[in-house]
Amino acid sequence: MKTIYLTGMLVLLNLAVMAQGSTDVYQPPFDFPIVFSGNFGEIRANHFHGGLDFKTQGAIGKPVKAQANGFISRIRVNTGSGYVLNVTYDNGYYLIYRHLSKFTPEIDERVKQWQYEHEQWEVDITPEENEYPVKAGDILAYSGNTGYSFGPHLHLDVVELKTDEFVDPLSFFQHAVKDHTAPSAEGFMVFPQHGKGVVDGQTKDKTYPINAKTPQKPITAWGIIGVGLKAYDHMETVSNRYGVKLLVLEVDGEEVFRSDVSRFAESEHRYINSWTSGQYMKSFIEPGNKLRMLKASNGNRGLLTIDEERPYHLVYTLTDGLGNTSKAEFTIVGKQQDIPVEDDDEQMIFHWNEVNILQQPGIDMVVPRGRLYDDFYLDYKVSKDNRDVAFTYQLSKQTIALHDYADLSIGLTQMPVEDMSKYYVAGIDSKGKRYSLAGKYEDGYMKAKVREIGTFTVGVDTIPPVVTPLNPQQWSRNGIITFQVKDEHTGISSYRGTIDGQYALFGKYNSVNNHIVCYLDPEHVQKGGKHELVFTATDECGNTVTEIYNFTW
Repeated sequence: MKTIYLTGMLVLLNLAVMAQGSTDVYQPPFDFPIVFSGNFGEIRANHFHGGLDFKTQGAIGKPVKAQANGFISRIRVNTGSGYVLNVTYDNGYYLIYRHLSKFTPEIDERVKQWQYEHEQWEVDITPEENEYPVKAGDILAYSGNTGYSFGPHLHLDVVELKTDEFVDPLSFFQHAVKDHTAPSAEGFMVFPQHGKGVVDGQTKDKTYPINAKTPQKPITAWGIIGVGLKAYDHMETVSNRYGVKLLVLEVDGEEVFRSDVSRFAESEHRYINSWTSGQYMKSFIEPGNKLRMLKASNGNRGLLTIDEERPYHLVYTLTDGLGNTSKAEFTIVGKQQDIPVEDDDEQMIFHWNEVNILQQPGIDMVVPRGRLYDDFYLDYKVSKDNRDVAFTYQLSKQTIALHDYADLSIGLTQMPVEDMSKYYVAGIDSKGKRYSLAGKYEDGYMKAKVREIGTFTVGVDTIPPVVTPLNPQQWSRNGIITFQVKDEHTGISSYRGTIDGQYALFGKYNSVNNHIVCYLDPEHVQKGGKHELVFTATDECGNTVTEIYNFTW
């Protein structure tokens, strides 16, 4: 056990030096033991998780302390991260503290003044460098559950000043973290390449469970395939699952691929859509994927050529940020089998390294070079419902993420509403549910910029949002006014409230519950009388609702 521990510590040291080029140590943001609910680089929708999520013992309002000497460099309030503070430290990094419940009194007052002056809840303030100096151990703010947050915690990012890249914060706090639990694999996936490979006689991607109760048949393949792994890291005393920092694939004793989740730039986030398939991490690199944390060493982007009738032995080595290591082993049996010849229509292929133009009756799409990660074979179908204002165009059964925007135009077949601002380009998900992609009308077409290839049509939204007061009988007692605002089609664009004709500060403090809240402030609402509240909400197509309420406070 001692040998394993020392090896793990050496791995940890190497990872820390590679990731940050530094062995700086930060004091923890809290006095209680460190436990995480999320770690750096976890797979999220369209992005990597950029930092560490510190658990706060299930409570809101824990003092968040400065890690070193520096200064507060940015103050924000928004719906995504809630109350946010940036602190620039003297060692070449700035830290971002997200989902806070409140700032210190001095900063809270400055934020409130800005909000009322600009009549806007969302805030972005850049102080002067000498305005708010901090020292190690100073209280910066208080932990919370604001923004897009599912429970009390502190999200902490570490960003390198000279590159503006996110780096793994764990190496800065390793001295205060206790964890001897290694990552573990849960599933294996095989990706036969289009027209070049098969797995178990099929050309479709296929998943295989690990440690299944019933014995699995041998995996057979032929031709060119890729493989992938679903795996998670774990931590003592908690049931949370985390991302795996270092993954290495060897085939017959030779390294083929590795992923090292140590740092990434903001521009690299969407490459996660190329690297992953759901929660499976691909052990090969698609030609348009420029994610630097991925390295292939077999001369074929990590793809495997199965061209001999023999067993191919695959070994994954998984290592977490503290050097704990495990292995997962698989065997793929080479078995000669027919690879179907694809009768591809060249007009229905989008190439990853070209400008791609789709021109069909009623639909135009231009996908610039660099938006796709690999060649994409369209599954083009057109359907029509007489109630719709446009045909429905399926380009792909599954939504395919693009790295940046493409131009989409869909022609209208009828215009039941004269006001063209009420039309929007709609995406349709796998369950048939529509969602707004915005867009503008021009010369018989609705035009929008999209970051996906999927199924599209045009929708009409003439219905205003619905405003529901929550527990209005409690407004006077608690001094808190809460609304739930919903819109069936395009979503809420803006909202505004006034009390007795004066601006009232309404904000979406937690984006998960979607409540819009106003904390009554005696500096702006006179206490001890009757008041009139006017609340207005507008959706993305300009439909507006205004409600008037009377209350006593």
